[in-house]
Amino acid sequence: MVNAILVLNAGSSSIKFSLFADQAAEPELKLRGQVEGLYTKPHFVARNAAGATLGEHEWTDGTRLGHDGAIEHLAGFLKGYDDQFRLTAVGHRVVHGGMEFSAPVLVNPAIVTRLEQYVALAPLHQPHNLSPIRFIAGKSPALPQVACFDTACHRQQPEVAQSFALPASITDRGVRRYGFHGLSYEYIASVLSGLEGRTDRVIVAHLGNGASMCAMRAGYSMASTMGFTAVDGLPMGTRCGTIDPGVILYLMDEMGMDARAIEKLIYQQSGLLGVSGISSDMRTLLASSEPRAKFAVDLFIYRIGRELGSLAAALGGLDALVFTGGIGERAALIRQRVCEDAGWLGIALDPAANNADGPRISTQASRVSAWVIPTNEELMIARHTRHLIAAK
Repeated sequence: MVNAILVLNAGSSSIKFSLFADQAAEPELKLRGQVEGLYTKPHFVARNAAGATLGEHEWTDGTRLGHDGAIEHLAGFLKGYDDQFRLTAVGHRVVHGGMEFSAPVLVNPAIVTRLEQYVALAPLHQPHNLSPIRFIAGKSPALPQVACFDTACHRQQPEVAQSFALPASITDRGVRRYGFHGLSYEYIASVLSGLEGRTDRVIVAHLGNGASMCAMRAGYSMASTMGFTAVDGLPMGTRCGTIDPGVILYLMDEMGMDARAIEKLIYQQSGLLGVSGISSDMRTLLASSEPRAKFAVDLFIYRIGRELGSLAAALGGLDALVFTGGIGERAALIRQRVCEDAGWLGIALDPAANNADGPRISTQASRVSAWVIPTNEELMIARHTRHLIAAK
């Protein structure tokens, strides 16, 4: 029997989980899966590290499992592995740590209370992130839990990169640029030293249903496209990305939209879905011959190019560009167009390497190297959790 760390990533309608054996050198993935459709038609699936299905269940009787029910079912499933693994800790992805939490933290009731104050800053994420923490604490109070924050790695940015040009009476109440996808950026930073060539000034493009970019110097975040919320920056699957604040005022004054209607618009009805009118899935858009689908893709690539130039300026130059996330790792055409548009920065694409998904997709003669690196936020959480438990 070996010690194991459970990693949970709870969203509004699903919980993703991974179980890592706490090995001496590095946490080793043993199984992973998810429970989706928590409030509609729940479906549970678990697979081993090789992808073989270990267990699956679908509730067809109208059950609304909810977050607590999903954790209960997962706990029951894991009991079948009690002869192999001893659960020693649970690590959680928590979207927002505010200005207070710049590193992962062992959870206790006081910490949970402090994290609740950030619900207003991430209302679509924070409540669901905290729900499993409370439930597990109630059922197994002696089991250590660790909160790992998507905002934490950006707290080391220069003050000017975190600030809005607003009065202190506003910014002192927490209105500033937080940045997100931090666990993904931390993982990429951990592997940069293994890449050939210079990697002091790196821009990482985390492209998926949620998308952002981060400028990193020596592995530290210097600037990010996401700001006060995770709706800022690049267009995403259903999120609009950067929008003139005047548009929000116009929607209120001229179209009679209230805050909740605008929230739904910019979070759920915009981005690739809103522009194309077809889908939020990049695969669907790339396969479509519809003009609006093509325009949505063009807009996505254009905005990446704009942000790439801005972030390169923040770094004072560029040594490497890294693609990660679902689109970044698998959409060769998107990478091709981004790299071709960035030729002025010194990126020379290797088409064959790009079509093979890398890892290096630039030519050896390219002044700026380009890479495809699959992210691993779950492993990053497992690492943080093990470190804090060991230091306990």
